[in-house]
Amino acid sequence: MQKENLYNQDSITALASPWGESAVAIIRVSGRDSLSMLSGLFEGRAGSGGRGNSGSPPLTEAKGFTMKHGVIRVPGSGEEIDEVVVAVYRAGRSYTGENSAEIFCHGSPAIIKRILDLLYEAGFRHADPGEFTLRAFLNGKLDLTQAEAVNEIVRAKTDRARAAALSRLSGSIERKIRSIKDGILKILAAVEVRIDYPEEDLEEEIVSERELEHWQEELEKLVSTYGIGKILQEGIPVVLAGRTNAGKSTLFNQFLKEDRAIVSEIHGTTRDYLEGVVSMGDIPIKLYDTAGYKMPAHSLEKEGMKRTDRIIRASRLILYLVDASTGVNELDREFFSANQNSKTLIRIWNKIDLSKRPCPVGFFPVNAKTGEGIIKLSEVIVERVLGGRSLESAEPIIDSIRQKKLLERALGALKDFRTGLSENIPLDVLGVDLKEALDALGEITGEVTSQDILNEIFSHFCVGK
Repeated sequence: MQKENLYNQDSITALASPWGESAVAIIRVSGRDSLSMLSGLFEGRAGSGGRGNSGSPPLTEAKGFTMKHGVIRVPGSGEEIDEVVVAVYRAGRSYTGENSAEIFCHGSPAIIKRILDLLYEAGFRHADPGEFTLRAFLNGKLDLTQAEAVNEIVRAKTDRARAAALSRLSGSIERKIRSIKDGILKILAAVEVRIDYPEEDLEEEIVSERELEHWQEELEKLVSTYGIGKILQEGIPVVLAGRTNAGKSTLFNQFLKEDRAIVSEIHGTTRDYLEGVVSMGDIPIKLYDTAGYKMPAHSLEKEGMKRTDRIIRASRLILYLVDASTGVNELDREFFSANQNSKTLIRIWNKIDLSKRPCPVGFFPVNAKTGEGIIKLSEVIVERVLGGRSLESAEPIIDSIRQKKLLERALGALKDFRTGLSENIPLDVLGVDLKEALDALGEITGEVTSQDILNEIFSHFCVGK
């Protein structure tokens, strides 16, 4: 589908900073007529300090990448709403590729709402989620992998996730895809020239097995990065489980470095689960503190047990705490027996300061109260989460399931081509396989796209981006 058919000429606006009180808020506008429409609300000020002197040239005459100081006024009455600075961007060199501006106003919700209302009255439409970035894509400022990276960098939870998203935003995925596409296009050209000119004296070999293997490996390597990319972007759910008073809430607070959970010597203090996010080895960990296992005495405790079981079933990793001062009991043994073959279970021997018992084999000794053993435990958690995979690779990383599925489609088509070539399948059939691979790669970067695909991608963006 052609990009021109997807383009909307409306002038749009949205708040680009969070709602709430702040020193400064940013309101964005974009569209072919956006500067002339904004000019009807903005009065520039010139002179020393920018105060008290009107007569500044209108925004329609402002050069791109300039800042204009002035006020937002109500048309007709002339009421001043706020003193602002407007950054002006011209079509072709702006983020969206069209005329646009950013209004820097004071961060009062009342001021923000009043300015937005005036913009709507002036003819601006409220932007859809991700519409500024969608326009950047449609105007050729970004390819689709870079557009997705805009949302990913906004949502990055750790520094490593930020770096991976920034790499994608700079075009690392697009460059890799373009390289693979160029290689497959050369193979397709060799196939098509033999179809069109069968009588010509051409080399017998269409493509070497080594070259085919190279492009297949490039696709496989890119697909294999999805696991790491998904972990970095979404995080891993980790649950703290164990009997009542085993120290789960104390460990939860120790990881979060704050008193989120109530800690008490009274058994059963935690009756529902708590959750928090902590970074371990640059991996976002969604940590859940759950109600302790015990023989429930009433319906409230039974519900707590049910919720604990649900959280455990949904988790990727279980940290099961045993109170070293009391040792392993029948409830612990039942849990270990039910999870004896699980690679997701880490057994923790807590309260080592209160016990003379040696730490049993297969347990990690900690003192959740003082933090002793926590660094080592964190390293073990990261090792289990990564499963032997490394975060240190310089290769681009994907975290989009859309990109993963399309890469797998391209990979499957290339494998079909290799098989068909070895079995002397007719060249016109082999050409279809190569075109399928190229179409899949084109969908990744947005060269081949549809309204439905774009709606799905940009619906997950925040408004104003």
